[in-house]
Amino acid sequence: MMPLTMANVGEANTIRRVGGNPEVRAHLENLGFVTGGNVTVISTIGGNLIVNVKESRVAISREMASKIMIS
Repeated sequence: MMPLTMANVGEANTIRRVGGNPEVRAHLENLGFVTGGNVTVISTIGGNLIVNVKESRVAISREMASKIMIS
């Protein structure tokens, strides 16, 4: 397992765990970051990520992305 911030651009990954406090976890789950879901990094800009999750493009900060563990 590794944080989403370490993922390669264009590579499909599976979400294994979503960390952080309950409010952060709930916010990420509302965006579509759920355990077992797929996520693909589209691009990185200044450390922040644009990702495809649940057929939507979502921009998240480096801090939030570090709480999402993938494999």
